[in-house]
Amino acid sequence: MPATGTVGSVFLRENTVLPPGLIVETETFSPGWRAVNNYDGYTLGRKIEEAKWNFFYLAGEVTVIVLGRNVPETSRKAVRRAVAKPGGQKFNSAQISKIVSSWFLGIPIVSVTVNFRHIQKSLMLAPPKGFAPRLSAAEGVMESSKYRALVLHS
Repeated sequence: MPATGTVGSVFLRENTVLPPGLIVETETFSPGWRAVNNYDGYTLGRKIEEAKWNFFYLAGEVTVIVLGRNVPETSRKAVRRAVAKPGGQKFNSAQISKIVSSWFLGIPIVSVTVNFRHIQKSLMLAPPKGFAPRLSAAEGVMESSKYRALVLHS
């Protein structure tokens, strides 16, 4: 069953490390991304959990609006735009959570909502590649543009 851009469809970044023994059929979707053909998000999540790995749902979602009728190609175009956004560069998978078809000034539009997800073995969400925190010795606070953590001295 080819990925048609329906609710529940999952997309993996190329070279995503998966649990040993998990066979996932994919096809090229866009540069750097592959569409999963043999599992939806729920089923893939169950298979990953059975392998004692984690399939994180990340807070927040991205909604993209595209002109056109609710056909698979329109949904695919919206997902391509969503994974190209900066938030999509930090994680290794995405899942369509909602598709809404409507009209605006007589023009058909499709709104597609995508949740970013992350597959990894560790229970703690790994920081994105290129994350380099700065340590302020005077305050004992580790800083970055998005993350803050208190450093305790013993």
